Amino acid sequence: MSFLQNEIRQQPQVLMTLLDREIENAQRIAADLRARNVKYVIMAARGTSDNAARYGQYLFGAYNRLPVGLATPSLFSVYGQPPRLEDSLIIGISQSGQSPDIVAVLEEGQRQGVPTLAVTNDPDSPLAAQGDYVLALHASEEQAVAATKTYTAQLAALALLSCALGDNPDRMETLQRVPQAVERVLGDEQLIARAVERYRYMETCVVLGRGYNYATAFEIALKLKELNYLIAESYSSADFMHGPIAVVGSGFPALVVAPSGKMFDTMRDFTLA
Repeated sequence: MSFLQNEIRQQPQVLMTLLDREIENAQRIAADLRARNVKYVIMAARGTSDNAARYGQYLFGAYNRLPVGLATPSLFSVYGQPPRLEDSLIIGISQSGQSPDIVAVLEEGQRQGVPTLAVTNDPDSPLAAQGDYVLALHASEEQAVAATKTYTAQLAALALLSCALGDNPDRMETLQRVPQAVERVLGDEQLIARAVERYRYMETCVVLGRGYNYATAFEIALKLKELNYLIAESYSSADFMHGPIAVVGSGFPALVVAPSGKMFDTMRDFTLA
């Protein structure tokens, strides 16, 4: 079994461990942030972690009614011209916690006196050192080049904080059922393998998602590039209709993320158009 396969299969246990060990920490962080009257969230990340941040934009916006922006790290690390951050919570997301430009965003948050939170797999990392608060991923060592268990752990960590900020027991209970749901999906590995046979020889594709799964589309496209050396472009289905759809012809591969929920009808209608 490859490192990648092994880490994919570790996801249910990683998620269970994270939710078990960090729930009280998340509740303490949330109580402190409510006391500090945070009005905005700014998230800094790169690569896969940046896709987790895209998910956070929808999550904190919808459930916590907080405007969320993605930081532009080069303003902090290269140009030295950071924006004003007052009333914000600064969240840095990094598997290793080593990325200098993400660390620079949290350093500036510290300098401006706003709360900073590190979401990382290494609580002793430079990123964690710049966090007033740390949410550890508990994913153990990542050996595969492509992040899997750390990505889903990042999503879970953000969801845990959102639930704690909203103080909603029902949402928290639903979140704690996620590891079992992931385990059920991984149990369909043979079904998934048969489904992807038709895509074995593709060289380019688009990946479409919307809402909470806008991030999923970006992460799928990244994995296809990283592991299969494909040209895979990710879009919101709404944006795709405004120009990029012109590339689609007969037999052109399009992967559409369409889980149940408010976006399902929209995504289904798109695939039938």
